[in-house]
Order: sequence, then structure tokens, then C-alpha cells
Amino acid sequence: SITKTGNTHVRRLLVEAAWHHRARYTVGKTMRDRWELAPAAARARGDEGNRRLHQRRVKFIDRRKKNTIANVAIARELAGWCWSLAVLE
Repeated sequence: SITKTGNTHVRRLLVEAAWHHRARYTVGKTMRDRWELAPAAARARGDEGNRRLHQRRVKFIDRRKKNTIANVAIARELAGWCWSLAVLE
């Protein structure tokens, strides 16, 4: 779960962003065009992370967790994943 310490605005944005991992992850033309501008390491890490977050959400739903509970768990994972991208060398 996400604790209530820290920035409430960031926490809300993470939870809102986590809802986007409900749908099956596919890479569209716009995303492929943006990948051209990103470093290869960030590109691979982003693709891997998006796939992993969606799969994790599917596992939560398969275990009959509520959508909101699963979403907050994905938001927490998303926060860690964003941090790992920020410190990626």
C-alpha cells in the first residue's frame, strides 16, 4: 500500500497513472516514434516495466482482489519503477 506520508499530489498522480495498466499493453505507432528519441537502456526498461506492471495487475485480479486495491499496489510499484528510471545510468 501507499502510506499517507509524502506529497499528496504525487500520490494521486501515481494512482491515476496506475489505472492505465488495466488494458493489455501494446506498443502503438506514437510510442514507437517516441522510442526513437530515447536511449536504448531507457527504452528496454520502459517496455519491460509496462509489461510487468500489467501482468502484476492481472495477477491481482486473478486472485480476486478489488480493482482499487490492485490499483494502489500498482501505483506503489510504479513509484519504485519511476525512481529506478531516474537513477538509471
